[in-house]
Amino acid sequence: MIVPLFPLQSVLFPGGRLPLRIFEQRYMDMAAACLKESASFGICLIARGEEVARAGHKPAEPHAVGTLAQIADWDMPQLGVLNIVAQGGERFRLQRHWVEDSGLLRGEVEVIDSPAVLPVPGPYARLVPLLRAIVEGIAGGAPNAPAQPYRFFDADWLGMRYAEVLPIPMAARQKLLELEDSIDRLEIIYRFLEGKGLLPDA
Repeated sequence: MIVPLFPLQSVLFPGGRLPLRIFEQRYMDMAAACLKESASFGICLIARGEEVARAGHKPAEPHAVGTLAQIADWDMPQLGVLNIVAQGGERFRLQRHWVEDSGLLRGEVEVIDSPAVLPVPGPYARLVPLLRAIVEGIAGGAPNAPAQPYRFFDADWLGMRYAEVLPIPMAARQKLLELEDSIDRLEIIYRFLEGKGLLPDA
């Protein structure tokens, strides 16, 4: 599968939503094509380099695991500026990538199968009330509100939502995105929150 790539200083998780402000022509053209064809593009955390292209500088180098995205909403508040909301789909692994004449990165990706729905194991049930409060605290119409339906019973969904809201470095978010095991992700999140004294009493 070949998709255009959008390297960012952000991590998009499956089921998450990420507001983006686009002004570079290469990404304006990419967004227009994705809207016209209802196509996906890939969002990857930048491993090296910068988001905005600069003359004489190499293109941003993306991490190998990213998330497919579709444009859930958009508007153009002024000429030359496009605001979009990217909605996360499946994760992917980047096989190879190259730079087109326009400066746009394009990559061949392998989609990572979504895990089967796994109920949240009993020991991690303490994670649910806090996340409910966080989600309820985000205005329903906010562009960064997670996509519905909410799946607080699903270990993978619960872990992904926590991974996108925790006050942690982007490199740590990337590691949580890359984890294959939903329970391992919950365990890391549980220990982090327990260490901070943020979990409700059992």
